[in-house]
Amino acid sequence: MKTWKKVAIGVVAAVILLSIVGATVAGSRKNMVVVQTGKVQRQDISSVVTASGEIKPKTFVNVGANAFGKITHLFVKEGAHVKRGQLLAQLENVQSTADVAATRASLGASETDFVAADAGYKTAAADQKRAQSDLDHAQLDWDRAQGMFKDQLISKADFDMKKAAWETAVAGLEQAKARVAQAKAQQDSADKHITQTRANLTRASDVLEKTTYAAPFDGIVTNLPVREGESVVIGIQNSPGSTLMTVADMSVITAEVRVDETDIVNVRLGQSADVTIDAFPRQVFKATVSEIGDNAIVRSTGVATSQSTSTTQEAKDFKVVVTLTNPPDNLRPGLSTTAKITTATRTQALTIPIQALTVRKPADLLDDKDKKSSNVVAASSATVPSMAKDKKDELQGVFVIRDKKSKFVPVETGIAGATDIEVKGGLQEGDEIVTGSYKVLRTLRQGVSVKIDNAAPKKEEEAS
Repeated sequence: MKTWKKVAIGVVAAVILLSIVGATVAGSRKNMVVVQTGKVQRQDISSVVTASGEIKPKTFVNVGANAFGKITHLFVKEGAHVKRGQLLAQLENVQSTADVAATRASLGASETDFVAADAGYKTAAADQKRAQSDLDHAQLDWDRAQGMFKDQLISKADFDMKKAAWETAVAGLEQAKARVAQAKAQQDSADKHITQTRANLTRASDVLEKTTYAAPFDGIVTNLPVREGESVVIGIQNSPGSTLMTVADMSVITAEVRVDETDIVNVRLGQSADVTIDAFPRQVFKATVSEIGDNAIVRSTGVATSQSTSTTQEAKDFKVVVTLTNPPDNLRPGLSTTAKITTATRTQALTIPIQALTVRKPADLLDDKDKKSSNVVAASSATVPSMAKDKKDELQGVFVIRDKKSKFVPVETGIAGATDIEVKGGLQEGDEIVTGSYKVLRTLRQGVSVKIDNAAPKKEEEAS
């Protein structure tokens, strides 16, 4: 065979071989999926609940009207610092002052009547003793006269005189006892009048006292909606009374926020929180959870479910109060705030990006080339037996890159941070897992060849 024929045959063979290799490579690339990946790594992770609300002092009092009347004096202004017992406001008190004066005069008269009644009682008691002495003396004369008359030593006239004297003494003692009882009753009546008048004085003094308002504790006047000359009224039944002012103790400042009902189960007393206030940009204040509400609050109305007469399926929140550790001096009640409550913390926990998590049914994990699905399902169920039962046989897990192919691995998760989530089982540190894109994760199958391209922008693709 000539040399040029041999060369021609070799060239043709090479072209055919290259064509076969190219077709094979093209076919393999046709079924290959481009993915983005990340590493399973250990890091500190914290679970945070975010809630919004407003700044409130821990202790504050709305000073309301305790009587009808016109404000004659306001001794403070809004923003003023006050001390406990300091006079804040004065209502018109002409009538109440007159009532107190009249009642005090009546009390003086009642006390004088009691003195007179007590003196009469003592006089009657002395008269009773004198009458008793007269009776004793008449009794002796009467006993002696009876013996002497029997022995005929005295006349019938003397005998009758002694008898009459004894009977007069008996009657005199009874009369004295009656006067003592009468004087005692008058004394008791005078004493009861004193008690009654003192009660009236207490009532009148209370009415007079309610025309003046003093600070219940050291604090700041944070609200003063009234002016001198205005008339105020007390609350009756369902009608609230007038509010003169609000006094707040700004030494202990809290943030009252509303936590979603799905997060409240993770919030505990004593947990730490980071508080940001809109009026203080780029500043973070440390706080501690100090109070957790028990009643759900309907988000749209702000009314507690315990006060609602009908059931509702609307979203609900729970009130949570966090106490600021070192609040600034110029805080004001009502400032908008956001609290980030740390509900759990893990140190050097095994973590994965949250977006890597996906769910699959056991039937979706069948490998096209390997139909031994029973092994896959059995292994999956053995790894996380509870997940398949809780969500209608759905498995939660991630796709791990093994030999350039995707392998679904069920995982057990723990607390979730802002971008990562704790993994309690199923993975090892350093495993390479599929993190995107969203469209790929939603449709990725078991055992598919993958191509890693982490240089592409990692942004979620819209579902088609």
